[in-house]
Amino acid sequence: MRELTMSELEYVSGGADDCKSGEGGNDLGGIQDSESLGQDLINIYEGLVEATSHIIERVASAL
Repeated sequence: MRELTMSELEYVSGGADDCKSGEGGNDLGGIQDSESLGQDLINIYEGLVEATSHIIERVASAL
């Protein structure tokens, strides 16, 4: 296996000056603010847990 040249490395890594400072960062599947993504996922998970708990309580009290 041979080593990649600089032009090949830029081609496969996407390093062709696509990301410039001040553009708002990378676009990760439509998500540009990846710093808040983790907190958003935690909030969604906690909301699902709360909704599931509520449903279980309603079914248990109905029986």
